[in-house]
Amino acid sequence: MSRIGRGEIGRRGRAHLVAASVFLGVAGASAVAPQAVLAQTYRFSSVEVNGNQRVDASTILSYAGIGRGEAVSAARLNDAYQAIVDTGLFENVELVPRGGTLVINVTEYPTINVINFEGNSRIKDEDLAEIVQSRSRRVYSPSAAEADAAAIVAAYEQQGRLAASVMPKIIRRTDNRVDLVFEITEGAVVEIERISFVGNRAYSERRLRRALATKQAGILRRFVRSDTFIADRIEFDKQVLADFYSSRGYVDFQVLSVTPELTRNRDAYLLTFNIREGQQFRFGEITTVSDLAEVDPEEFQRAANIDAGQVYTPVAVENVIARMERLAIRQGLNFVRVEPRIVRNDRDLTLDVEFAVTRGPRMFVERIDIEGNATTLDRVIRRQFKTVEGDPFNPREIREAADRIRALGFFSETEVSAREGTASDQMIVDVNVEEQPTGSLSFGLSYSELDGPGAAVSFTESNFLGRGQYLSLRLDSSADDNTSRLVFAEPAFLGRDVRFKFSALYAETDEAYNSLYDTRMIEVSPALEFPLSEASRLELRYTFGESNVRNYSGESPIIQADSDRGALTYSKIGYTYSYDSRQTGLDPNRGVRLEFSQDFAGLGGDLEYIETTALMAAQTTAWNEEITLRAELEGGVLSMLGGDDSRVTDRYFLNGKIRGFEGNGLGPRDLTTTEDEALGGNMFAVARFEAQFPLGLPEEYGVSGGLFADFGSVWGLDSAGTVDDGFNLRSAVGFSVFWDTPIGPLRFNFSKAVIKEDYDEEQNFDLTISTRF
Repeated sequence: MSRIGRGEIGRRGRAHLVAASVFLGVAGASAVAPQAVLAQTYRFSSVEVNGNQRVDASTILSYAGIGRGEAVSAARLNDAYQAIVDTGLFENVELVPRGGTLVINVTEYPTINVINFEGNSRIKDEDLAEIVQSRSRRVYSPSAAEADAAAIVAAYEQQGRLAASVMPKIIRRTDNRVDLVFEITEGAVVEIERISFVGNRAYSERRLRRALATKQAGILRRFVRSDTFIADRIEFDKQVLADFYSSRGYVDFQVLSVTPELTRNRDAYLLTFNIREGQQFRFGEITTVSDLAEVDPEEFQRAANIDAGQVYTPVAVENVIARMERLAIRQGLNFVRVEPRIVRNDRDLTLDVEFAVTRGPRMFVERIDIEGNATTLDRVIRRQFKTVEGDPFNPREIREAADRIRALGFFSETEVSAREGTASDQMIVDVNVEEQPTGSLSFGLSYSELDGPGAAVSFTESNFLGRGQYLSLRLDSSADDNTSRLVFAEPAFLGRDVRFKFSALYAETDEAYNSLYDTRMIEVSPALEFPLSEASRLELRYTFGESNVRNYSGESPIIQADSDRGALTYSKIGYTYSYDSRQTGLDPNRGVRLEFSQDFAGLGGDLEYIETTALMAAQTTAWNEEITLRAELEGGVLSMLGGDDSRVTDRYFLNGKIRGFEGNGLGPRDLTTTEDEALGGNMFAVARFEAQFPLGLPEEYGVSGGLFADFGSVWGLDSAGTVDDGFNLRSAVGFSVFWDTPIGPLRFNFSKAVIKEDYDEEQNFDLTISTRF
């Protein structure tokens, strides 16, 4: 197998083209001045085409554009030659005048037999085949092959392999065919060794690096792909920095320059952001004005929930505009627009905002066109618009709809734009999406000090059958328990902003958490959830289930009584009110989350009770956002009705709610038994406080530390007997290590119980999946 030099091209090089000559033969010509030669004209009565195999002679003649008997100059012959060459079909072209005959000699480019890739391991052959434009059974073109080589290099550069090189070569075959081979040298990943900032005063380099998509290289470089140098990501990071500072009141922030510099060994980059922070501004006077007679400015002013002195953020202004425009729609005021007019006060570093309620242009939505959704149904995308065909056109609503479509997580690319329709007052909204996988099948192994080894299998699909529905099936198994759970959710029940959810649970335990009994629970629960306001929602649910305490081998008369009752059914209705003020977007750093739930059992079944639980959680940051502070208060009461006593399967044990104690490790116990068996309680209260802070390690490691203090207790039994079921405070303090790993966020807790009862069981270390506020 031999490779020829003719037609070979190299990366960054020009294709080697064989120079074709135009021979101008002039009968009887003698030594004449050059001007005489240039003035020579020709008339051809016939044209002879040689060397063509696939392209017809008439087609080649049409490319030349020379008519029979037409007077042709030397310049015109050169133009004809160039026109044939420009078709890209011929490797060599010659035009030779022979008296009254024009001879056109061509050598056609060969046909590509196969395309091969050599030397690649980081990008698969099938992925490279999608990148290149050359195809088998098509005519080989050196310029196209060179463009393909450049496209392959660009793909490697996106992976940070800036030293990658590609050499396209051809291997001659019979019948004027060639094999096109791309010889690839992938090169090493060029990482970012250090990211530094110049001009930052309010926030540390560590905090700013945490906001960037680009990361520094470290020992986890094989797993962290964001530490490679990618030029396109730099532009994204510049915008991220601008948004970061703007959302914190720095309205004059600028990225003056970004300087990437290769190290001396040319194996890494040093990236420097030169920035100008400016001053932090706060909100000044907030007012609302309008020249529309039907608008009451005072009523719209009440929708402006911005306090003077609050740090300025464009998000707060956008939220007020959205609230005012929704208020106008509720009042039947169409085409109303709210324009923020900002007055800058440099002396006291405040921004006065005047919201002007005005009449916008009379424009309507003619139609909404959706393209690119091969699996997802149109209605799933269309219901993200609060606007339908024929409604007044509101640019803000279109932008918000685009954000909702992106938030679905069904599409890798989403583009929403508007253009003029069939009339100047009609607008067409174009939605172009690119779908991405929305399902996952996962297998996992685990080990717990209490439960031993375990395994989990889960299937999740967030866009079931393209309907936007959620489906999840999870099976967990360990030495002490087996749990199966099915969840199905329809986010737009009956076409409205109502979420329908159905869940089913089957769980068995085998002396779990050091208990001396087995349990079995079967439960199904349909629910409806809908919004009450911008930040609050209400869930209504019905639950039917059966629980059983079996195979008791202990000595406690309280648990024995629970076991003797056998399998009991319960039928209950309940609700959960939730309020969430956390902001989404770039590094939300504060907010409050509230939940209040009640369940009423007794609509049939064997049990009657009222269960009430409440949760309040808050988060904020301190020290220029270097430290995150969290606080959570949680409590619950189980009130039995109809003379029933609570069972051990119904009571609280605080497992996972307070650190420093084993499962079933605190609360009322039957101390008359050999095992000091845990009984649980009908009431619990817990307060959790936590501070999370950096440990000084590079951000790409994803490791941070924390301190925590937990306080709480569980108490209260219906038939306590000699058991101490009073409120006895417990407390634990400790240190946490947070680690964002490729398999998920892990949390290592090292704790010490400081307030406890003698019979409580401590646990000084535990490893959990981290749950963030």
